[in-house]
Amino acid sequence: MRVSGVLLPVSSLPSPYGIGCFSKEAYDFIDDLVKAGQSKWQVLPLGPTGYGDSPYQPFSTFAGNPYFIDLETLIEEGLLDKEVCEQCDWGGSERYVDYEKMYLSRFKVLQIAFEKFEADEEFQEFCERESHWLEDYCLFMAIKNDQQGALWTGWDEELRTKDPVAMEKMKVKLKEEIQFYRFLQYEFDRQWKKIKKYANDQGITIIGDLPIYVAIDSADAWANPKLFQMDEECIPTAVAGCPPDAFSETGQLWGNPLYDWTYHKKCGYSWWIRRMKRSFDLYDTVRIDHFRGFSDYYSIPAGEDTALNGKWVPGPGIDLFKTMEKELGQMDVIAEDLGTLDERVFELLEESGYPGMKVLQFAFDSGPANFYLPHHYTRNCVVYTGTHDNDTTKSWYYTMQDWVREFSKAYLNNYDRPWEDISWDFIRAAESSVADLAVIPMWDLLCCGNEGRMNHPSTLGNNWKWRMGKGDFREDIIGRLRWLTDTFQRTLQIEEEEEEVLENEAVSERSQTDEK
Repeated sequence: MRVSGVLLPVSSLPSPYGIGCFSKEAYDFIDDLVKAGQSKWQVLPLGPTGYGDSPYQPFSTFAGNPYFIDLETLIEEGLLDKEVCEQCDWGGSERYVDYEKMYLSRFKVLQIAFEKFEADEEFQEFCERESHWLEDYCLFMAIKNDQQGALWTGWDEELRTKDPVAMEKMKVKLKEEIQFYRFLQYEFDRQWKKIKKYANDQGITIIGDLPIYVAIDSADAWANPKLFQMDEECIPTAVAGCPPDAFSETGQLWGNPLYDWTYHKKCGYSWWIRRMKRSFDLYDTVRIDHFRGFSDYYSIPAGEDTALNGKWVPGPGIDLFKTMEKELGQMDVIAEDLGTLDERVFELLEESGYPGMKVLQFAFDSGPANFYLPHHYTRNCVVYTGTHDNDTTKSWYYTMQDWVREFSKAYLNNYDRPWEDISWDFIRAAESSVADLAVIPMWDLLCCGNEGRMNHPSTLGNNWKWRMGKGDFREDIIGRLRWLTDTFQRTLQIEEEEEEVLENEAVSERSQTDEK
């Protein structure tokens, strides 16, 4: 089935409180997707972010980001006063998230709501249902706050290694703080699932994003050290990254703890099964980030300053995915198969049957044999103009080498296209391709320049901030996207029975008009 969707992080939605969230604007965006003939909304990871603000380095792979909790909903429920929200400093820009202001204001307001909250049966059911990750996460965050935010690998030994006596003492000492974090996850979960249901009811399915690794500063690593390559002191012996590439001459040193795949296999991949189950509870489709890491992963000795001295090590391969599908059934997965690829990656992709990704910004720098060019696609793939790690298409076009730009003009036959509108030629190329799914980032639909870029890999301090302004997704843009979606048959077709009902209603209306 040929369909189309839009990539827009939740954080990039408009809202009056400094960051996109599960507010009215999210529902309005879904309505706009329907008008535009879209079938998919792709989001970035929804986990709670920490230092660096990256959604790919969350405090938990299971938990949700409290920043996304809609304050207006809490006001309607009587847990907040509007005046309290309006008095907070959410930052001075509607176009960018000020994460420092967000941290200082959001938790203060949410704490006020928590103090008015009364636990009920629904809350208790949530806590029991999600206890396999919730209790570790809430205890981890409470202790982390008690330790002034320090990385857990630097905590005292009894806390770092979860000494049972020490843990019981902390549960008593931090009882209210732990309950506060349970409340945040409860509110996140129920608000997001209302949005997801609304989207599904309108024919929009959600594509979520699952980072392959967990952050070192996470409840996952702290609570389950045996899952990772760590020593007896719970310190990583090797960390994740990728070798030198177009983004970095010295490679990317991500610093995530690497999995002990032998241990995972011995446990029947039970942790991964729980992780994927939670993901499909939150999303309809899961994009698995850095899919090539399941074929072979890049291992960098702990303590290195760059990724230059890493090496490739075999991963779990198809065994992991067969085991998960045996437990969970067929999984709707998109494999992020970008980066350094080899035959083993292609074999794993083919064996899994998952669609890989095609990015048009990678297509024009090596001539007509480049496999990212649309004439090489098969149906079972997902095409993007660019991703969250790329520059916007408009800015990329301005800064590419002259010969690359000339080849793109020849390929797209767009010699006379004004540069300010250039991203739409690449949008058209994506929509017209044979790929089953085309996903267009919102910053390309809005023809943003470099100011719309979400992330500069291997950098800190200026990422994950861009937001769409209220009213930016205008009717003319919606109509233009709808026209392309209709033209290239990516609009969801009405089921035959529903179409017959509509035709009968139309005939009836015409008959009544004629009688009048």
